[in-house]
Amino acid sequence: MDTPICDFVKKYCESNAIRMHMPGHKGADKLGFEHLDITEFQGADDLYHPEGIIAESEANASHVFGFPTYYSTEGASQCIRAMMRLIAVYGKRNGKNPIIAAARNAHKAFITALALLDIDVLWLSPKKNESYLSCNITPAELDTFLQKQAEMPVAVYVTSPDYLGNVADIKGLSEICHKHNVLLAVDNAHGAYLKFLENSLHPIDLGADICCDSAHKTLPVVTGGAYLHTKNNVFSSEEIKNALALFGSTSPSYLIMQSLDYCNVYLESYKERLKCFLLRIAELRANLTKHGFTFYGDEPMKLTICAREYGYTGTEIAKILESSNIFCEFFDPDYIVLMPTPETTEDDLENIKSALTQIPKKTAMNITPPKFSEAEKVISVREAVLAPSQSLPIEECENRISADIATSCPPAVPILICGERITREAIACFKYYGTDRCRVVNSEPEPHTRK
Repeated sequence: MDTPICDFVKKYCESNAIRMHMPGHKGADKLGFEHLDITEFQGADDLYHPEGIIAESEANASHVFGFPTYYSTEGASQCIRAMMRLIAVYGKRNGKNPIIAAARNAHKAFITALALLDIDVLWLSPKKNESYLSCNITPAELDTFLQKQAEMPVAVYVTSPDYLGNVADIKGLSEICHKHNVLLAVDNAHGAYLKFLENSLHPIDLGADICCDSAHKTLPVVTGGAYLHTKNNVFSSEEIKNALALFGSTSPSYLIMQSLDYCNVYLESYKERLKCFLLRIAELRANLTKHGFTFYGDEPMKLTICAREYGYTGTEIAKILESSNIFCEFFDPDYIVLMPTPETTEDDLENIKSALTQIPKKTAMNITPPKFSEAEKVISVREAVLAPSQSLPIEECENRISADIATSCPPAVPILICGERITREAIACFKYYGTDRCRVVNSEPEPHTRK
């Protein structure tokens, strides 16, 4: 497989051309990569109207994955917003209102898409014993939920794998969706590698209609590289490119595109390498389990440790690992998440094992994270995001209406959705997970604006 974008840029660099186009560094290396950083000019193609090297590279990616694949240089966030745009257009084309049923643990890019596109949402709530980062909906539960709806949504949206490593039954969920003539959209940001397991667990292979992958999360792609995948004949290439362009910069990064381009070659021989690496991860997980650690989730390449069962908070274990120069992906009072990939060396895995097993096991912490029932929706997400608002200490927010997504990334999963009323129970959750301020709508809306 060739690398048309990389080859073009390399040839251009070697030509010593006088760069009378953007960017302003003109290829002069200050950090060492600037000579590879170009922009759209004759021959360099256009990400949103590709006819040359980018079209060839995306065709290579489509061949590697086995279904239509499109590049994003602004992460899965751009792809999520594009998916919502495509779903809204699909609904209008089929005489449906833009309504989406979504698992509650959606990334905040999904929430901003609701605001930007004025899409209404029906929330699928997590079970009482689940973290707010998870929302494991079974096919039977989804079937019951859809049967109760007076107006059927255009699509169901789920996050799988979620931040803690839970993988949904995408095959079963897709069958239920299609039974009700509803699309299934999947945020597969953490699961690009699932395509390359011995038996693919990629959402498109399991029946999803559209999904996004963050290439940079689990594949050797620089930050910002992502894919938007669809089934054949659900959306046209023109529709997909238009949706991506709606939310993307007109100056997409050619450094990121080169990384995506090169990854196609890497993925041709990735399956065997992944298989061998997952055996090492399974062995590490088994050794740590024997030492007393408990793991959460069923994603094969993610290590999510239940910290409190080992006698610590996730924050405490993360600090101990940092003292050994090991930096985790995410931690909170309950969990610590490690994200190795086949680029993780054998020595790295051994150092992780050594650092964790040197932590003395203590009595399990009998702490139950605070829970709160589904919040009251007062106004739409769009109304809340666009309303005049103010930031207040979280203790002063009771009964106010949330105006912003009060969470950082990671995990970028909101505890409360914009437009919902902040209850005492919600405040307890904010405090537990370290949020001390919240942005709220300035004043209660008039009754006629409520939805």
